[in-house]
Amino acid sequence: MWDLLLRERVRRNGGRVYSGGPEFTLLIDIKGDWRLSYPVLRDVLKSYADMLTTFRDGSKQTNAIIAILTGERSRQMFAGESVRYAALDGAITDLDTDVSAILIPWISSDWVVDFKWRGAGTIPEPEKIKLKDIVSKAHQQGRRVRFWGAPDQPVFWAEMLAEGVDLINTDDLAGARKFLDGQGKG
Repeated sequence: MWDLLLRERVRRNGGRVYSGGPEFTLLIDIKGDWRLSYPVLRDVLKSYADMLTTFRDGSKQTNAIIAILTGERSRQMFAGESVRYAALDGAITDLDTDVSAILIPWISSDWVVDFKWRGAGTIPEPEKIKLKDIVSKAHQQGRRVRFWGAPDQPVFWAEMLAEGVDLINTDDLAGARKFLDGQGKG
């Protein structure tokens, strides 16, 4: 039922989930062994090919929804595929490789692994420089950046916006909405 509603919404909005909006991201968190789950997931994604961004011969065909796989994923998942229906969530270490942004369009990292600042006071200058470097390198490569496991508070969100972090992960949806509305970003 929901899939029919989604297809109808995309049709009604001229090929987008939101009228005039950008490509919508569906982040799929793979739990367990990808060798078991990905073949099933691929078949499901294939059945939505009319709405999904696809990847073929090193190029991207943008559509209403891009599926990005996170969690227990591997580049090996796509071995031998002539058409992909998803891309991969990357790691900071991918910024120092030659992996295409078509395969890994964004970089995600656990904030508490890479940074000590937890949102109290101002972000220390060395960490601010590190954050700027990550964002700059990702953007130069045509990738977006997100951090998960991060402080869920306005001071943190403000710093992420100021430094150009593209995606703000939060469990405080109401608080983030209020904050972003106040920033003119809601």
